[in-house]
Amino acid sequence: MKLYAEWFSKECGLECSENLSRTDRFVLYKTGKVIWVNHGMGSPSLSILLAEMLKIMHHAKAEDVKFIRVGTSGGVGVEPGTVVITTGAMNGELTDKYVQWINGKKVERDTWLDEDLRKELIAVAAEKKIPVEAGITLCADDFYEGQMRLDGFFCEYKADDKFDFLNKIYEKGVRNFEMECTCFASMTYRAGVKAAIVCVAMLNRMEGDQVNIEHDQYIEYEERPFRVVTALIRRQLGY
Repeated sequence: MKLYAEWFSKECGLECSENLSRTDRFVLYKTGKVIWVNHGMGSPSLSILLAEMLKIMHHAKAEDVKFIRVGTSGGVGVEPGTVVITTGAMNGELTDKYVQWINGKKVERDTWLDEDLRKELIAVAAEKKIPVEAGITLCADDFYEGQMRLDGFFCEYKADDKFDFLNKIYEKGVRNFEMECTCFASMTYRAGVKAAIVCVAMLNRMEGDQVNIEHDQYIEYEERPFRVVTALIRRQLGY
């Protein structure tokens, strides 16, 4: 995250702050009107970070705030290197809800991402000739079994089960896996914040479970969401 913040500050001629986080759990850098933070792995970690960032925005009296999550993901029926811009978030039950347990009770919250922001990001990716696809993102609760991988320590299903599942979710519009989207899409929607999710597919899960590309190619793929998002930020803020 520090690398991206410094890269953006250099491109835009802005000062990059030092790490403003007071803990070792997260990092936070500020470049002009843009804040760069990491959120860890999975919805529990993300939920903490989002709650803190929403409080910061509230106390700063920030207006017209936008949150954009960038990262890597496992593609479903898309070529490696494709940037997937999320149209909707799906949980492991294949519904568009973020599930919480509060006071011993199951609470299901709606998930929603801003359509206009998504369209703007898709247009920017197309302009920069970065392969892009819009689709649903499935939020798994873990990296292995929840994503039907065959290479984990535990695996109580067969390859046929995996491909049946992948084909099923593909038909429902799913184009990638990660582990945060329902939380992100629910909390931002609940807070009234426009939000988007931009993740590159590092592999096509229809073809395997492990990323098998050269290091330089990995880095180039990993930078694609950043390039799309920063281009839009610069356009909107005039940097």
